[in-house]
Amino acid sequence: MASLHQSAIVTPKKTKLARTFAKVLRIRAATNVDSKVLHKSLPKPNHENHHLHEETEKIQNKAAMDALIAKVFATLSSVKATYAELQDAQSPYDPERIQSADQQIVSELKRLSELKQSFLKNHIDNSCCENTVMLSEIQEQKNLVKTYDLTNKKLVNQSRLKDSEIMISKQKLEEIERENKLIERRLNSSGPLNLQFSKLTSNDVVAFLKHAVKSVRSFVKLMITEMELANWDIDSAVRSIHPGAVYWNESHRCFAFESFVCREMFDGFGNRSFSSSGSGRRPVEQREQLFYDRFTELNELKYLKAREYITWKPASPFAKFCWSKYVQLVHPKMELSLFGNLNQRKNVVSGNFPETTFFESFSEVAKRFWLLHCLVFSFDPNGASVFRVRNGSRFSEVFMESVNEEAFLSPEKSPEVAFTVVPGLKLGESVVQCQVYLS
Repeated sequence: MASLHQSAIVTPKKTKLARTFAKVLRIRAATNVDSKVLHKSLPKPNHENHHLHEETEKIQNKAAMDALIAKVFATLSSVKATYAELQDAQSPYDPERIQSADQQIVSELKRLSELKQSFLKNHIDNSCCENTVMLSEIQEQKNLVKTYDLTNKKLVNQSRLKDSEIMISKQKLEEIERENKLIERRLNSSGPLNLQFSKLTSNDVVAFLKHAVKSVRSFVKLMITEMELANWDIDSAVRSIHPGAVYWNESHRCFAFESFVCREMFDGFGNRSFSSSGSGRRPVEQREQLFYDRFTELNELKYLKAREYITWKPASPFAKFCWSKYVQLVHPKMELSLFGNLNQRKNVVSGNFPETTFFESFSEVAKRFWLLHCLVFSFDPNGASVFRVRNGSRFSEVFMESVNEEAFLSPEKSPEVAFTVVPGLKLGESVVQCQVYLS
């Protein structure tokens, strides 16, 4: 009973203690939970706000720098436009515009200096950057438009000036062409050319040289036609005359043949005999008169063709000259290839000049070169020296005349001489330009 009673007494105490202990544990557990919740709810350090502030500051600085650069470009464009206006005010001279433009340039340069100092001292205004950029760009465009307007005005004035120069040049060209036509009509007229022995000039020599070159070109056309009919390789023939020469187009191959004919026809031109004899021992005055008489005799007989004159006077100096030049110019193989025989050559050697179109064309070339030679020695007893330009030389307008203008259209390099087509003449102190083909 005692033990039972004791047990009954102890049990309530233990139960009460257990309840108290459990309550304490619950309170502690609740306290831990609240502290965790409270710890979670406390604010963390604001790293994101700091980073956002830095980005905003960078954007503002960049915008301020863009605004400064826009101001610089706007100011520079203003300086450029004002300087263009200053130049425009020079002609016609306007002192008020010049003074105004000068003051504005000084003002804009001061503005540039201020912008430079603000950049160096890092005192850049970052307020209303977007508006500043837009206004600066608008101002820059206005200045550019102003510059373009002034430049356009200047170009229009220059264009008008060039138009006036072109008109004057055209008038001069028309006058020169009229003079050339008069000379050509004199040369091609049926009557004798009115030249006086005491009034000969270098211009008369130039006129007859052009006349001779014209006959060469007619003869070359006929010669090329005969070559084509005989199935010649024209390119090979051209290369044999001037190896390595490059032609701008196929039609220019004729210049190679012209240079060949002129080379042979001018051979011995500086000698008084010019492949004939009889004038070497005469006094100077008699030699001059002799050449002039020969020139006059043949030139006055314009109603006679060269072949007819040779038939009329087969023993004349001109007939001998024509015979020697034909033999020199037309090689036997060339004649055989073109005509299938050597009949023309045999006739020439025997003094019986052939009645063929080929020889008739050649005889006109010989006639004009003979007249040119006689005229030169009538003008100057020392005659004229023939000169050619070395291949690869630079073009000179003083001594040369180009037969192809295409060479001047290439901006890559200055034109060079490929070969001489028509030799030039040194006649006393006068120089007659040679004609060259340019590569």
